[in-house]
Amino acid sequence: MSDNLSTLDSLPDVILTNVFLRLPIKSIVTCTAVCKTWRSFIQNPTFISDHLHHSSNNKHPLLLFRLCPLEPDEANEKEQYVLHFDNQDFNEYTRFVDFHLHDPGYAEIYHVVGTCNGLIVLADALDGYENHFFLWNPCVRKFVKLPIPDITCPWYSVGFGFDSEANDYKVVRFGTPEEEGQEGKSPPEVEVYSLSTGNWRMVTALPPIDTINREGVAFVNGALHWVALRKTGNEFLNFVIVFDLGEEVFREIALPKLSDKNGDEDQVSVSISAYGNSLALFQRESDCLSIWVMEHYADASSWTKIVSFADSRCKPKGFRKSGEVILEMDGGYLETRDLKTKEVKNLGIRGREYADNFVDSYVESLVLL
Repeated sequence: MSDNLSTLDSLPDVILTNVFLRLPIKSIVTCTAVCKTWRSFIQNPTFISDHLHHSSNNKHPLLLFRLCPLEPDEANEKEQYVLHFDNQDFNEYTRFVDFHLHDPGYAEIYHVVGTCNGLIVLADALDGYENHFFLWNPCVRKFVKLPIPDITCPWYSVGFGFDSEANDYKVVRFGTPEEEGQEGKSPPEVEVYSLSTGNWRMVTALPPIDTINREGVAFVNGALHWVALRKTGNEFLNFVIVFDLGEEVFREIALPKLSDKNGDEDQVSVSISAYGNSLALFQRESDCLSIWVMEHYADASSWTKIVSFADSRCKPKGFRKSGEVILEMDGGYLETRDLKTKEVKNLGIRGREYADNFVDSYVESLVLL
């Protein structure tokens, strides 16, 4: 065995890379315990980047499902994290162990902020405020507990993404400080957590908004996107607020006209979602769900209403690689609908109804290893 290891240790890095990239991720992690040379090679940032690139180009895309327990009152029921192949049959790929800190000070159930490059950001509201965050890579069973943010607020919105310029992962948190008798009237404050520094810091450039939609955030083209609302005179205007993770500046993208009634856009429920390398908009009005797609990113004139569903039951959760929308229906059942043919497929997957079930595309990675 030692002779075989000695032979492998002498192989050029390019050959080692090609060998390790073809292994399942669990096998790669196991190889870190074989010898110091392999451990050093696999944990090298260059190989981790190569592996991420290889996973991102995988011909077998994955979907991550975070499903809330059907019986929340049972002590042994916790949320489940399951990976499924994003194929016709949605074959189950792997089931992660429950995320649990084994600390009585932390909750059993966590809210998923978002995913990026194999990392999942979880939030835990212990004291009424969602101030406790964790960066978790379930593939390598590693997590980082973030420090408590500087802003303590009852109103917040959180996004997560990757700054490719700095090769850094960032959590961005909007908040409005609570002032007695002035709830919701203070200007928003923004702080950014950087994995490379391990700290939160305030952003000096503030977004020109009154409120922001907490339900939807999209990480696309190196930037985070939220639907925001601004009051001008007696009218309200919905628009997309964009935060560039590299330059850490804000810009805006206009939305299509959502209501025929002047000044009533604040009565229309809207949220944003990533749609490939662009954006999709979910518009809920009365019992109708409409889906808009921005055909050319950052070009507001390219917003196009693709389909409308006269169904008050469905709750949009995201999109498959094929472009089909994933919807949560009555009873917590998940199904997909083709935006062109409107063909419906029941996924045979269920979470608790009206709970915080989560679905997003996922790539396996060695980040945090």
